[in-house]
Amino acid sequence: MMHLVSRAAIALSLACAAAFAAQAREELVIGIGTQNTTTNTVTGGVVVKELKLLEKHLPKTGKYKDIQFKLDWQNFTSGPPITNGMMAKKLHIGMMGDYPLLVAGATGQSQPGNETQLVAIIAYNAFGSGNGVVVHKDSPYYEFSDLKGKLVSVPFGSAAHGMVLQALQSRGLPPDFFNLVSQSPEVGTTNLQEKKIDAHADFVPFADLLPYRGFARKIFDGVQTGVPTFHGVVVRKDFASQYPEVVVAYITALMEANAWLKADPVRAATKIEEWTKIEKEVAYLYLGPGGIHTLDPTIKPRWLDTIKTGHGVLTSLNRVKPLDINAWVNETYVREAFKLAKLDYDAQKQTLGGFDIGGQDKLCKVPVGRPKEAGEVWVDGAGVEPYASPLCTLGAIAKAEASGKKVRVAYLIDKSLGIKMFADKAFYAVHTADAKKPVIVPFLLKKDAQDHAARIGGRLATYSEALAAAAVPF
Repeated sequence: MMHLVSRAAIALSLACAAAFAAQAREELVIGIGTQNTTTNTVTGGVVVKELKLLEKHLPKTGKYKDIQFKLDWQNFTSGPPITNGMMAKKLHIGMMGDYPLLVAGATGQSQPGNETQLVAIIAYNAFGSGNGVVVHKDSPYYEFSDLKGKLVSVPFGSAAHGMVLQALQSRGLPPDFFNLVSQSPEVGTTNLQEKKIDAHADFVPFADLLPYRGFARKIFDGVQTGVPTFHGVVVRKDFASQYPEVVVAYITALMEANAWLKADPVRAATKIEEWTKIEKEVAYLYLGPGGIHTLDPTIKPRWLDTIKTGHGVLTSLNRVKPLDINAWVNETYVREAFKLAKLDYDAQKQTLGGFDIGGQDKLCKVPVGRPKEAGEVWVDGAGVEPYASPLCTLGAIAKAEASGKKVRVAYLIDKSLGIKMFADKAFYAVHTADAKKPVIVPFLLKKDAQDHAARIGGRLATYSEALAAAAVPF
């Protein structure tokens, strides 16, 4: 009996010791501000969260052996609330677009002890595409200048807001060129659908999501500003200084998320839809081959020039505090993540190499040799196939539909702006003097298509008209 009691006492003592040890472990709460529906931040946020990549890479030895990590993921629809959370010390890591990033940097520097640092990039477009302006599909407006005196909404403080201000300044237009009001993506979407506003400007993916959903038309793309755009990662400086290995672990997780997406972009887009409710066809437009944005964590000099430009725009309007960019940018952590992955940071920093469309065109029986002329067709149940030209792409669509297959979506590259777009939302310049060899050129903007049609002696065509022309040779 005494033997049994002794064993029970020992077991109880061990359990108490284990419980005490667990209590003795320090709990480190890491607040992470994400934008799940902002497609260009998904590999820094929802992908890392859902695949548990940060847990995989968090340090567990040395000073961290007695630390228990608790990840506090907080989702927002735009960048400014993330800045507020960081200033309130509720968030330690945040992701947002270029204009909100610079505001976060300037705001932190104006409050000693609340400084933030830019430590990595998530995704970029080197020429500014991603933000855009849309109108209702029945609208008579087709370009930026048509909006004079009209009611236009945009989420104030967002990257899209910065794009609008930049577009006005670069065109020499006054701030009151149109009546600009602040509306969140959700409110702006509803008001546009109900025709309560003339146009809505927004960041990714809304300028393409709303046309995809069938009630809007894009009339301006950020690429028309000629100023790069990107989404990046900021951290509280005090947190990063105290826990540098955690910041490196986060960037390592981001890099693994990027690799996961590139390995199978259709699977990734499908999971992103499941996690965010943003349709996979739209996610693929941004992040698939030839997509609007490129995944690359390096902090390139061009992005810092973009920050300087944006800061100048906001300063002229008295909308931002001073920003010491050199003190704000810290490449230490991303360099260390590259070193651990045995990758050359400086080499990657110098390149703008993207994720191009490639492969074999099964219809025209040629390799896809010119990515900027290529297209893709996503047939239900058969995945995404590449095609070498607009003619081959539209011919493949016509052939698939003629055989009773469902085409989920098709993509082409705008001839003028160089951006990927939905084929059924494009305008076309078509020349059919030789019906067996029609010339078909896609454009996002109606005026660009009209001008090109005049140059080639052709005509402006709708998607259905271009599709009919492409069906003849095949």
